[in-house]
Amino acid sequence: MVFPETLAQRFHEGDGTMCIVSEPSSFGQLETVLAYSFRDRTLLETALRHASWCNEQGRGDTDNQRLEFLGDAVLALMVSQRLMQRFPEAHEGALSITRAQVVSEEGLSEVARSIALGDYLLLGKGEDKSGGRAKPKLLADAMEALVAAVYLDGGFEAAWDLVSRLMSDRINSAEIKNFYDFKTRLQETSQARLKLTPTYRVTDELGPDHDKRFVVVVTIGDEQWGQAVGRSKKEAEQMAAANAHFKLEASNVGLRPKKKKSKAP
Repeated sequence: MVFPETLAQRFHEGDGTMCIVSEPSSFGQLETVLAYSFRDRTLLETALRHASWCNEQGRGDTDNQRLEFLGDAVLALMVSQRLMQRFPEAHEGALSITRAQVVSEEGLSEVARSIALGDYLLLGKGEDKSGGRAKPKLLADAMEALVAAVYLDGGFEAAWDLVSRLMSDRINSAEIKNFYDFKTRLQETSQARLKLTPTYRVTDELGPDHDKRFVVVVTIGDEQWGQAVGRSKKEAEQMAAANAHFKLEASNVGLRPKKKKSKAP
């Protein structure tokens, strides 16, 4: 959905393709959608800046990656609390995997699409032309950055209200996920798509011997796809596999492009 009264439209030089560009005047429309008014709109603008836009501008503007980092933690805390309230009998591993599903790239990009967040992103010309406003990763990253911006601007309560409004449906419809089979699921998907087998590695051990936590990362090929902390190596591996599984399932990695149907003569 595009708001012509608040979004500027321009054409790329030379090729005539249209690009939607957010301007400060459009932020008021987004604030209406969010039901939140920023005291410091620079936080909102920063949340919408993709690195490609900052690189093109050449002014040293900060992109949204730091806010994305903070937003990931804020979302994890808030969704964790909501899930604990909803599933009082669920154990840590099941809650962690259910949370991973709620805040997965697929889940956050769906929430972003529901508020037309892509229309407001500040993207470089190349990223915009390649369909960046609809890319799940860009939308999910911007959603995390937006939550962080609200948190920094209005505090925990404002961010809690935002997350509750935008994500209640996903949280309320989430089903508790057992984690025993996610290593198998990830291996099947990885083999089918990439012809590769996931590998797991303990990167850290936290806490005293009687209450130790293990940090495990899972890689497929040369790329890290998931990380988790568990009370045992086995539990941490399963939760890392769940994170990687949801991330891989939400991506187009390893999928063959659909063949276009030939038109009848």
